[in-house]
This record gives sequence, structure tokens and C-alpha cells, in this order.
Amino acid sequence: MVAVKKDKNTGDCLGTGRRKSAVARVRLRAGSGKIVVNGKPLEVFFPTAQHQQDVLQTLAHVGQSDSVDVSVRVSGGGLTGQSGAIRMAIARALLGMSDEHFQPLRDDGFLTRDSRMKERKKPGLHGARRGTQFSKR
Repeated sequence: MVAVKKDKNTGDCLGTGRRKSAVARVRLRAGSGKIVVNGKPLEVFFPTAQHQQDVLQTLAHVGQSDSVDVSVRVSGGGLTGQSGAIRMAIARALLGMSDEHFQPLRDDGFLTRDSRMKERKKPGLHGARRGTQFSKR
């Protein structure tokens, strides 16, 4: 079971998500569906539709797209890792709002950490696995 965090002073629901090297901290509060990432609107921070869809997917899955405001602080990684981290953090924060969200989010993999990381470069190779070009002479 995921630990559920709630802010005692404001009643906001908090969640932390990680993917690749990115870490996202999310704060959910009742509102009109406004999403702010690092002080910028979602469309400005994530210009591509795929990254926006990753962020909005969790809220749409439980039908909370227009009833909560989302404030996000994200750091590390690139845009794909950051959008994946936000997706997981929103799912964890939604558990603080209602326990009935647990089963649908769990069944569709929103609460599962994607553990794939970049493989390290090995000595004598160009990358993690790419070797040198074969030379006959």
C-alpha cells in the first residue's frame, strides 16, 4: 500500500513520483482543473501533446479532470521522465483524496514505478554496449 500524505494546515493531498532521473512533487486541492508545472501552465512547460496526455491521463482515468487544481515541482531528467514522474505523483496524491481510487489506478499501472534506468557506459566501449568498429588491418 502506498503511504498517503495530507497537509494538516490546508488539507491538500501530496504525492511524489519518480521516473528515470526525474522527481516530481505534486499538491492537489479542490478547484477548477488548473495545472501548473514549475510556475508555468501545463501547455507551456510541456509543448508536445504526448507529454501533456501523460500528465492528464491519471486525472481523466478517475474523472477528476475538472474538480482539482494541480501544482507540480519537478526536477531532473528530461521531458519524458518528468511527465512520467508527474503521472505517478498525481496518482499517489489522488489516493489521499479518496480510497476508492486505489483499485482502478492500481489495475491500470498508474501506481507502479517504472524501474528502467539508463545503463552505464563500460570501459573500452563507445556506450553501454556499442563496441569499436571492426578493422581487418
